[in-house]
Amino acid sequence: MKPDGTITFEIKAVSNLIRRRMWDLVSAPELGGLTGAQNAMLGYIMDHEEKQDLFQRDLEREFNIRRSTATVMLQSLEEKNFIRRVPVERDARLKKIVLTEKAVETQIKVRGYIEKFNRQLEQGLTEEERCMLLETLRKIKNNLKEEQCEK
Repeated sequence: MKPDGTITFEIKAVSNLIRRRMWDLVSAPELGGLTGAQNAMLGYIMDHEEKQDLFQRDLEREFNIRRSTATVMLQSLEEKNFIRRVPVERDARLKKIVLTEKAVETQIKVRGYIEKFNRQLEQGLTEEERCMLLETLRKIKNNLKEEQCEK
């Protein structure tokens, strides 16, 4: 069986293209040369820091990473002046993670690049095709989730 033309092959090929392109976008030097994972972490912090205090353990849980991995990532972000760790009043041992102005400005640019990239992906698709594609991908994703439950 030829792999090209199968759903698996086509999704994998598109996924690889998207991942490479996104990596190029978010790791651009003008964005601080951050990795995709660091940008994802900053984006998560930006989306949640106003609603709640965020601590290293929250990021470990959200990104399913080990404590040592989170420590290295946060140290790097702190050294590059993207975050600060601020003690909380109730427990001086706890350090909440706060974005710097540099991080906020960078994330605004990153989000702009991602929006532009999404528009490029959707170029030439009608609204009906776009909706149909999303619905089809959700069905495929659910099929894969259901399969895991059956094992």
